[in-house]
Amino acid sequence: MVFGQVVVGPPGSGKTTYCNGMSQFLKLIGRKVAVINLDPANDSLPYECAVNIEDLIKLSDVMAEHSLGPNGGLVYCMDYLEKNIDWLESKLKPLIKDHYLLFDFPGQVELFFLHSNAKNVIMKLIKKLDLRLTAILLVDSHLCSDPGKYISALLLSLSTMLHLELPHINVLSKIDLIESYGKLAFNLDYYTDVQDLSYIQDHLDQDPRSAKYRKLTKELCEVIENFGLVNFSTLDIQDKESVGNLVKLIDKSNGYVFASIEGSAVEFSKVAAGPLDWDYYRVAAVQEKYMDDDQNFEYND
Repeated sequence: MVFGQVVVGPPGSGKTTYCNGMSQFLKLIGRKVAVINLDPANDSLPYECAVNIEDLIKLSDVMAEHSLGPNGGLVYCMDYLEKNIDWLESKLKPLIKDHYLLFDFPGQVELFFLHSNAKNVIMKLIKKLDLRLTAILLVDSHLCSDPGKYISALLLSLSTMLHLELPHINVLSKIDLIESYGKLAFNLDYYTDVQDLSYIQDHLDQDPRSAKYRKLTKELCEVIENFGLVNFSTLDIQDKESVGNLVKLIDKSNGYVFASIEGSAVEFSKVAAGPLDWDYYRVAAVQEKYMDDDQNFEYND
């Protein structure tokens, strides 16, 4: 079995920075990592790329040849990748024996809750290569400072979860910068646990610009609460403990923690229900190196 992550999220949520930091962290705890760039618009990669979609198709070429804008061009590129999935399979086969995979996808959110091409690519890879993947949806934590944007982030998270049909973790990224966006109306737990949304509706009604959408907001919040699926983890990509805690959640969700276990269902359940005793950041020298390597990170897509 091969394990990995599908990294998605809106533009500017920090996907590329996440892949860079996560790959460094995983390497430092002993895993061989391969980052697969499937964003044909990302021409400035801070990480070493094992597979790059630009070797197959480039967004700039698509836009010029077919007179498309960036959004239409990205849809075309994902459709082209799906039709040429054999190319991606051939690139991945040498890696799946001993690598942990990170898939860096485009930031066009329509690809993950509206169009089917990206999902079809993922599902074909899972079936043919026996992958165990977790979807990581990054959402910029600054959206918590605006009630309307926060509700939009909840809807995006729910739609993506239902569309991709993968083990899924929603992440508030750049949590270290959240105080710079202004004081939150509620404590952080309210936003991560997605508690009673009537409170944020009341807060939103105080804004005369959104008061006229009161009924619509109420209906949308009820949809989110009725599904009861959305919550968030937090991430500071420069904090080794924050990254380590997220890795623990991911390893449970895609089954990495069970990979080396042979035994009864009872033993599996003990691992699933109990806290992990793995030390994800056990060596002080390694921790310091990780922090030194990451201190100059810049957030981008």
